[in-house]
Amino acid sequence: MFLYLILNLGSISIPFLYSFEKKMRFIKHWKAVFLSLVIVATFFLIWDAIFTANSVWGFNPDYHLNLLILDMPIEEWMFFFCIPYASVFIHYSLAYFKPNLLISEKITKAITLFFIAVLLPVIFLNADKSYTFVNYIALEFVLLIGFFFGIKHLQRFYIAFLIILVPFFIVNGVLTGTGIDEPVVWYNNAENLGIRLLTIPVEDIGYAFTMLFGNVLLIEKFKKKENYL
Repeated sequence: MFLYLILNLGSISIPFLYSFEKKMRFIKHWKAVFLSLVIVATFFLIWDAIFTANSVWGFNPDYHLNLLILDMPIEEWMFFFCIPYASVFIHYSLAYFKPNLLISEKITKAITLFFIAVLLPVIFLNADKSYTFVNYIALEFVLLIGFFFGIKHLQRFYIAFLIILVPFFIVNGVLTGTGIDEPVVWYNNAENLGIRLLTIPVEDIGYAFTMLFGNVLLIEKFKKKENYL
């Protein structure tokens, strides 16, 4: 019954504690991080509520508390704060401890254009699959914003995202059924491509990228606005 809660708290606990580390002091950016988390979470929670109401996905009551808001367990609401916080902490830890670990601007632009181009036919050919269609439109939008306004952030984020994928496959794997009798979060396969990486729908990787890089873009905007840099 507490599995989803444990995954959320386990994901954020160590990054949050290390946010007070004396050298990096990630906590000093708390206003920028908090604002970005709220904005991005609001978008994703609206999306989540609509998809839950239309049975695109749903939640197994055996693994979450009985407190529901808009038919979503409280743990699902927590997810959009705990997971992004832990993930952007990885990104900014990389920036602090390995500031020169960057992909060149030229290669970053090439990678971004490649994904933008590849996503277009997937979107148009799968307009009948709501998760695939909406998910990749959102990813396409974020990649375009990144290409035109955030290349310098993508130069590091592509590397950070590869690192983030390690805990992502652990946490999201459990949520989608890896190692347990039934998934915590179930998906209607008629609304996605039906391609799974272990138990994880392939769309979830794009979903994570959109959510996390969206947070990074907003954090950087708020840091500049409030003279954090």
